[in-house]
Amino acid sequence: VQLQASGGGLVQAGGSLRLSCAASGRTFSTYSMGWFRQAPGKEREFVAVISWSGGRTYYADSVEGRFTIFRENAKNTVYLQMNSLKPEDAAVYYCAATPPNGGSYFRLSSYAYWGQGTQVTVSS
Repeated sequence: VQLQASGGGLVQAGGSLRLSCAASGRTFSTYSMGWFRQAPGKEREFVAVISWSGGRTYYADSVEGRFTIFRENAKNTVYLQMNSLKPEDAAVYYCAATPPNGGSYFRLSSYAYWGQGTQVTVSS
């Protein structure tokens, strides 16, 4: 599975962005997909995850209620809709894929494939 993230950019605080992650490979629909982010000088952290069917989603407390993860398996794409952005949301955002029984959704080591990252900048 190869992942290509896009959609980052510069937005004012309170604004919105939608990130996309396009996947190659016919097995996309069997993978749960996560979004992580990494700010300068900080560790990469979990943001959101969606199960292979889309039936389950989980969010970091810091984004709950503001971000929405969803997927379109027919398009091999997962999205992260980010609303009410805050300066502290600024980071490089990465999409990642974890196979069935790959481990905890919340651990980086559970994810076998990673996209290249897309920069999100939020001005105050």
